[in-house]
Amino acid sequence: MENPITLQNVWDAKRRITPFSKRTPLIYSESLSGFTGKNVYLKLENLNTTNSFKIRGAANKILSLTEIEKLRGITTFSTGNFGFSVAYIAKKLGIRAVICISNRVPHAKVENLKNLSAEIKIVGDSQDDAERYSYQLEKEQGLTVIHPFDDAKVIAGQGTIGLETLEELPEVDTVLAGLSGGGLHSGLGVALKKTKPEIRLIGLSTANGAAMFESIKAGKPISVEEKDTLADSLLGGIGLQNKYTFQMVRKYVDDIQLLQEEEFKDGMMFMLKEHRMIIEGAAASGIGAILNKRVNLGTNMVIVVTGSSVDISVVLNLLKVL
Repeated sequence: MENPITLQNVWDAKRRITPFSKRTPLIYSESLSGFTGKNVYLKLENLNTTNSFKIRGAANKILSLTEIEKLRGITTFSTGNFGFSVAYIAKKLGIRAVICISNRVPHAKVENLKNLSAEIKIVGDSQDDAERYSYQLEKEQGLTVIHPFDDAKVIAGQGTIGLETLEELPEVDTVLAGLSGGGLHSGLGVALKKTKPEIRLIGLSTANGAAMFESIKAGKPISVEEKDTLADSLLGGIGLQNKYTFQMVRKYVDDIQLLQEEEFKDGMMFMLKEHRMIIEGAAASGIGAILNKRVNLGTNMVIVVTGSSVDISVVLNLLKVL
C-alpha cells in the first residue's frame, strides 16, 4: 500500500487534537547524555492527557467519526493506555464506550478505566481475545471499533509526536520508542522521514511477545504467544489482516531490538532515580536500550517516554531488589 497516510494527514491531526492532547515537554537528559557522550532528549508523553501518547491517535479518530457513529457508540480493545484515552474522550463528548481488555491487563489499569466510568469487558488471556470480542460488539450492537493502532486516523494522530520533535529539535538524528502494534512508529515514520529522510527510527519490543518483530521475520503478520512482562503495553498481536502498520514499520523502522526484563527494569529505575518520574516498562524501553548498549547511538537522540501507567506494587517490588 503506497503512502496510506500522508504528511498532510499528520498536520491535519495536529490541528484537530489540540483541545485534547497537550504539547509535551522535550527535555535534555544530563545523565543519559553524560553516559553516552551524545545529546539525549526525552519526549515526555507520560505527561500528556491520560498520561500516555495514545490520547493523540484516539482523539484524532474519534473526532473524525460521523454524528451517527458517535450516537451509536464506540468500542476498542486495549492493553490499557489506548482504552484510557478512548474512555476519556468518550466521556468528554458524551459517547458510549465499551473497552475490551484481557486478563493480562494490570489491576491499576483496570481501576483507572473504572474511574473514567467506562464499560469494561474482560475477555480471555490476550489482546487478540479482546479484539475478537470488540468486533463481536460491532456486529451485535452497531458500535464502531476504534482500532488501537492499525487505523489511518490513529496513525496520523501518533505522528504528531514527530512534528513536535522536529519543531523543537530540528537536528534530531535518531528516535527510539517501544514498538508493539506499530501505530506509533508508523506515525513517526511519516512525520519524521517525510520531513528529514536521514533520521533513524528504532523500535524496541519485549522478548516476551514481539508480534511485529516476528511478523517481519516471517514476511507476513503472524500470532505469537504472550508472556508476562514489565512492558505489558508492548503485548498484543498486530492482526492477521493488518492493513497499515506491518508495511509501514517495514518501510520506516531502521532497527528493531528485543529487550529482556532486566533492561526494562534498568530504564524504569534510571528514570525514577535521575528524573524523579515513575514510568511504565514500555516507556522505559529506550532508556534501557541505551544503558545496555543495545542500539547504535546518534549525535542528537530522542527517546519517546510513552506513558506512566504502572502498578505502584510493581515499582515497590523493583525497589526492594536494589
